Amino acid sequence: MDRTQYDMVVIGAGPGGYVAAIKSAQQGLKTALIEKQYLGGTCLNCGCIPTKTLLSNAQVLHKIKKAEEYGIVTGPVKIHYDKMKARKDSVVKGIRESLGGLIASNNIDVLMGTCEFQSKNELKIHGEKTTLLSAEKVIIATGSDTLDIPAFPCDHKKIFNSTSILELEKLPSSIAIIGGGYIGCEFASLFIELGVKVTIVEALPSIVQAQGKDISTFLTGVFEEKGITLKTETFVEKIDTAGEGVTLHFKHGEGVHADIALVAVGRRINTDGLHQERAGVYTSEKGAIEVNERMETNVPGIYAIGDVTGKAMLAHVASHQGIVAAQNAAGYHATMHYNAVPAVIFTDPEIATCGMTLDEAKEKGYAAGLGKFPFQALGKSQAALETNGFAQVVTDTKTGQILGAQVIGHEASVLIAEMALAINNELTLACVTETIHAHPTLAESWLEAALIAGETPIHFPPKKR
Repeated sequence: MDRTQYDMVVIGAGPGGYVAAIKSAQQGLKTALIEKQYLGGTCLNCGCIPTKTLLSNAQVLHKIKKAEEYGIVTGPVKIHYDKMKARKDSVVKGIRESLGGLIASNNIDVLMGTCEFQSKNELKIHGEKTTLLSAEKVIIATGSDTLDIPAFPCDHKKIFNSTSILELEKLPSSIAIIGGGYIGCEFASLFIELGVKVTIVEALPSIVQAQGKDISTFLTGVFEEKGITLKTETFVEKIDTAGEGVTLHFKHGEGVHADIALVAVGRRINTDGLHQERAGVYTSEKGAIEVNERMETNVPGIYAIGDVTGKAMLAHVASHQGIVAAQNAAGYHATMHYNAVPAVIFTDPEIATCGMTLDEAKEKGYAAGLGKFPFQALGKSQAALETNGFAQVVTDTKTGQILGAQVIGHEASVLIAEMALAINNELTLACVTETIHAHPTLAESWLEAALIAGETPIHFPPKKR
């Protein structure tokens, strides 16, 4: 059996793993990258990139539907969903091939197959052939999988998960989505725009509840205007697939019938077959691999990053964790902080958040205040016919420090970058208000929200005293 010695072995080639491998190689470590299926992991192959590619198709259709408001008259519009799906596949394939070239350019050895620990420094790879690797340092980046519900397992014919739904080539006439978090709401935005009747069933009191009350309430109103049926505080007991379509049965009240169902209730940590216990690595009760701020496990020299740590299941968090882990493995000192993690939901309108909500800031003892500015009051929003939404900043009223920010509306995914920078660097309202913002732009919403938070509004009526 072949045996190869490496300074670093990274298990998993998702957005955390391949970044960690590149950083390790750039720091002079002889590096191997293990992947069981596709380079790029969930994000590239069945998560971020394919869903956003499909959503970009829907955005084009949305513009076409509004063309007459811009003074443009179009003819009949026909949707070819099979071609949308083919474009999605092409985008994923192209990025994957480019990623392969990037990894090769850093002289990283890629081994395709599953991986299991034999001991702290020895790994067995099961691929085309079985290979043993000796590693001075290891980074675990095995990610997460879709969460299946035993009461109604996905058959990928009538009941889909967020991976298998991407393989549809023909649109259903109706879909029932179980789960009103970011995954469910993104797919709801996609399908409603394409003319599919959408029902969201959520066990919690509101959709996207983790994003805070203001965002949840606003998106609820928008979704209802679009014709999406929302059933909150509703628990699905089973799904009947007999006959045509599917029927969801609720714990209380009448059920819902649809052509297909999408189960979007979250993801589970994936360490299947890894046998990290042979290396002495601890996991939590929920299966997450426990790490410190340096991304190191309880075993010196073994690190874990990404979804498998249970910290924040976001691709960009995994990438940053990968850099921190690789730096520490190479003998430098780096720490991970989570106070300024931007999160984006690509619904229509888009949602982006960073830092604390107002309620969270108050719960932590801050004398928290809020500045909120509507897109309706922005010249650029009116010019672009994109007036739905608002931007708001959460501040410490004693110091002026920006503690959090939330935005819902056109290009929210782009706008949040300014606030992530501000929060990460502990900037104050004055840092924003004293910065000249280009006009007319959507970014002016932050300037105006900061002015309102400081009770010195310019393009908004002053608060009545």
